[in-house]
Amino acid sequence: MTSAPVRVSVFGKTDLGLTRDHNEDTFLVADLSTGNASLGPDVRDHEVGPRGSLFMVADGMGGAAAGEVASAMAADIIHRHLATAWAQDSEVSAARFAFRMKEAVELANQQIYAYAREHPDVRGMGTTVTAAGVFGNELYLTQIGDSRGYLIRNGIAFQLTKDQSLTQRLVDAGELTEEEAEQSERRNIILQALGPDPRVKVDLSRQALQRGDTLILCSDGLSGVVRREEVSQLVAELGDLASLCSALIDLANDRGGPDNVTVVAVRFDGDGLPESDSGNGAGYSVYHVPDQDTTEPTPPPPPRPPAASFSAPPEPPPAPVHRPSGLLIAAALVALIALILSALL
Repeated sequence: MTSAPVRVSVFGKTDLGLTRDHNEDTFLVADLSTGNASLGPDVRDHEVGPRGSLFMVADGMGGAAAGEVASAMAADIIHRHLATAWAQDSEVSAARFAFRMKEAVELANQQIYAYAREHPDVRGMGTTVTAAGVFGNELYLTQIGDSRGYLIRNGIAFQLTKDQSLTQRLVDAGELTEEEAEQSERRNIILQALGPDPRVKVDLSRQALQRGDTLILCSDGLSGVVRREEVSQLVAELGDLASLCSALIDLANDRGGPDNVTVVAVRFDGDGLPESDSGNGAGYSVYHVPDQDTTEPTPPPPPRPPAASFSAPPEPPPAPVHRPSGLLIAAALVALIALILSALL
């Protein structure tokens, strides 16, 4: 880990959008060295400590209050695990940090899945999560679903995450172009979420940081209607991160606000980072955690809502909204096979 300081400036904002009657998104920012998770001055501008920093966006699904419960539980459980297991870990290394982040997402899935099984009124609930952790001069991203992470460097926006979606699978297979995928009616079909299934495969990637880099984490309420080139343009125009978050949300709402919109913006600086290199881009880069523990992770405590305000709703939830909430992989694969067969015939 670098001994020279790495400084972080951060702001986050969530908005209902123009068509939803409640907000199922959640975001969280935290200084893992001090244990402070808030948007207070001490977190909005801080030096990355020996335990790193955490930024997260989660987009819930399931109808009624179920999506709100799932996304809030994900943020709470992931942060709690890092604030305890990682904060007390005797090994302080990049590999261990990445391992603990991945483990935290897996534990969040276990707890949300267990909670939904014990509470039929929220059964089927789920959430995406994109959690970014800074350790030293590197950024680690864990992802389930299709909330995105962009890194803006020298005026160019690079996508650091890969959507776990049907349309992304078709793009990878050469059946759709990226432009066609953006217009597809199936673009909201995701292949994984936290909660619907007992196990998930966490996507973990890594990116070396440079001075002046800006990270944007967002739910698909933004990425579904605002292109990444437009994100980089607003990053260049607006130095104040609170204004940047508001401008991005306003742009999504100007285009109909079809979903909840959540943005977390993080700017990196300090002598611990190399000078920005215009010839050194960024992008999605898979990171394989070196062998850590050979035993099963410590079982999580009994599942619970993250706060009293997220108690189970009194009535059964209506049909899922804007995303499938159960059997995600099966439904997506059926649609994938049908599209491939139609292309071949």
